[in-house]
Amino acid sequence: MRPNFDTTKPHPARMYDYLLGGKDNFAVDRETAELVMQSWRSARSAARENRAFLGRAVRYLVRDAGIRQFLDIGTGLPAANNVHEVAQAMQPECRVVYADNDPIVLAHARALLASSPEGRTAYIDADLREPEKILASPAVVKTLDFSQPVALMLVAVLHFVPDADNPVHIMSTLLDALPSGSYLVASHATMEYDPEGVAGAGAAYQARGLTGQLRTIDELAELAFRGLEMVDPGVVPVPEWRPDGDGPRPLAAEVNANGGVARKP
Repeated sequence: MRPNFDTTKPHPARMYDYLLGGKDNFAVDRETAELVMQSWRSARSAARENRAFLGRAVRYLVRDAGIRQFLDIGTGLPAANNVHEVAQAMQPECRVVYADNDPIVLAHARALLASSPEGRTAYIDADLREPEKILASPAVVKTLDFSQPVALMLVAVLHFVPDADNPVHIMSTLLDALPSGSYLVASHATMEYDPEGVAGAGAAYQARGLTGQLRTIDELAELAFRGLEMVDPGVVPVPEWRPDGDGPRPLAAEVNANGGVARKP
């Protein structure tokens, strides 16, 4: 069945694709992203830094933590260095399930997310706000072994879940399902470094019907990482999480996103 694409309302996955320089987006996505960049001029840099953070986190989990299974929720459109590409380049037997709620992501994922022969990838059309459905999905049950550690990836998605949607319940449901030794990777937009610019960007999102909630570094730590064992350097601006090399990095006020990695005891 052909996915039902809504070309009248922007979607975060397609806007993210546009900010990363992709072509799988509609006019409304581009227009909204341009509105965002009128206030938050470094939004493209923020998207790239979030993507780079994801890659470094996956490499750490595979290389140093021994993780071979990933559940990536809010994955966005397939681009360079997807979770399975990074993980399977290091350990081909890695297994990854992607979840997103945009039909265009589903169409591309089915066509492009090809696993290594030794590993496995799967994609489900699902919403973070319905964690029970994600965990009960046949693709998740078939692909991931929940008797072994799993890495839960929530990169640049939690800020689309306002408190009214009960993100505490979402986090507890997902984390409770993971065995000891599992990991959480999360990043989240914030306005603490550039309040004026990010507030304007948030207004652009809201004007186009996209809801969400910005949270401080402490609020992210409380929501996502409470009770977990933080991996050094803790919750920090995403360019500061285990950067590659000693070269210059974007300022926190350019990226306006915090992130971290933590282990479930």
